[in-house]
Amino acid sequence: MAKSYQIDDCPVARTLDLIGERWTLLLLRDLLLHGPRRFQDFQASLPGVAPNTLSARLKTMEDNGLVRREMYSERPPRLEYVLTDKGKSLGPVVKAMREWGSKHR
Repeated sequence: MAKSYQIDDCPVARTLDLIGERWTLLLLRDLLLHGPRRFQDFQASLPGVAPNTLSARLKTMEDNGLVRREMYSERPPRLEYVLTDKGKSLGPVVKAMREWGSKHR
């Protein structure tokens, strides 16, 4: 179970409960920039992430309604991760962080 700030009346804390774990924002970045991604696509773009951590983050994002898994091949079964509308709504947040990071390197 992911750690929680457990501050329900604070919108910032609630947002961090959803996207504040390590790698989650970078997974969102990849999905926002490139569209649907496969597990191995994430592994290639994030060489420091362990497979079990990547699985856990994607599962948490799915449980929180940020991504959904879609099958793109039945034989063999293959899945890709797609942003939901809720996940897409984080686009301006990620963009603002990108701009801030570029400005304040």
